[in-house]
Amino acid sequence: CKEIEESLLAKEIDIAVHSLKDMESDENKKLIIGAYVKRNDFRDVIVSEKIKNISDLKNGIKIGSSSRRRELQLKKINKNINVIYIRGNIDTRINKISENDLDGIILAAAGIKSLNLDKNISFAFESNHILPAAGQGIIAVQCRRGDNVKKYLDTINDNETYLCAKAERTFLQTIGGDCDTAVGCLAEIKDNNIKLKAQLFSDNGEDSFEYEMIGERMESAEIGKTVGKKLLSLAGNKFKKK
Repeated sequence: CKEIEESLLAKEIDIAVHSLKDMESDENKKLIIGAYVKRNDFRDVIVSEKIKNISDLKNGIKIGSSSRRRELQLKKINKNINVIYIRGNIDTRINKISENDLDGIILAAAGIKSLNLDKNISFAFESNHILPAAGQGIIAVQCRRGDNVKKYLDTINDNETYLCAKAERTFLQTIGGDCDTAVGCLAEIKDNNIKLKAQLFSDNGEDSFEYEMIGERMESAEIGKTVGKKLLSLAGNKFKKK
């Protein structure tokens, strides 16, 4: 993200396309997210030949992941799951299942679907089991603040996705989190209301704190801030704000 933003600031490019969940919560003041593309599937999924449902996450099973959030969430389902650290693009990670003798890997559904690799998904987690990262499944299109290109980006902006992203990003900013913080959150809109559910893990990973709030959709940023403050209060000194 940083390298792409530097190209944008240097006027080598006019727009930047990001996966929102990979962006820093504190944005560069010279740049602006000009459009939020309609959200894709926000869920986390398992790629495996053995794991077909949540009951298959048994003692000793080995799951590959590079995410601290996913590791701690999996261990809340079963503390005896072994999470093996892996990195690489999606193809590389899928190949590591056999190379590293793993039972499966956990990834974002949106990434797999964007590459038309849906057939590899064996099981998808609903949000009551695994809350996604803030912004997961959302493509953010960034431009320079005050640039004329913004008027074109307005035409591809999805307002509901924008409001959900605003709630999730404001929540992340409030807790002082970034893409590496063990935190999950999801905003969803129904009728004129927005619901934000969030989960924050303690620094040592032994405790987790959850809270959800429903309010009017146009108050998405305020809801994000309120939920963030509530979780900081619940966590106390068990989570150190960055």
